[in-house]
Amino acid sequence: MSRTSKINRKTNETDIQLELDLDGSGITNIDTGIGFFDHMLNSFARHGFIDLNLRVSGDLHVDGHHTVEDTGIVLGQAIKEAIGDKKGIKRYGSVILPMDETLMLCSLDLSGRPYFVYNVELTTERIGYLDTELVKEFFYAVSYSAGMNLHIKQLDGSNNHHIVEAIFKAFAKALDEATKYDERITDVLSTKGAL
Repeated sequence: MSRTSKINRKTNETDIQLELDLDGSGITNIDTGIGFFDHMLNSFARHGFIDLNLRVSGDLHVDGHHTVEDTGIVLGQAIKEAIGDKKGIKRYGSVILPMDETLMLCSLDLSGRPYFVYNVELTTERIGYLDTELVKEFFYAVSYSAGMNLHIKQLDGSNNHHIVEAIFKAFAKALDEATKYDERITDVLSTKGAL
């Protein structure tokens, strides 16, 4: 069964084309117009074994907010669509990921009920051309569009590049775990019988 999705979303602020394969090998073709954001999305796809084609044309003459937030909305929609009915998947994923001096926790539940908790301390306003406050906005958008309970917690770290990269990689690993099939799960992993 193919777990893929293709979403096109156009507004007055952004024009986004995204193709995603949850069962890929980390092959990417990404251009958002924000180099560091591209780097983070490449890391997410590579470490989550997700094939991701993404083109974003946004109003970067204003700032990066709409580009980053809308990309999060579309990625969340794509994840939700690709997962499908959630039958047989583990549903939960959690990882504590080290990156040099940084230690990042990411835990998520594909419950269908969005909730977002973000405990991260960034000490610089920008990394490359990415405003660091947009990292939180991106993951908020992903979690609510995907219907995902998402917790991101910085356990240690001082280098802002490492901290943000560890977030994207930890999210990738947790999502990969949550979307894996478990032969013991014959329907959906819920006492309600639906997610």
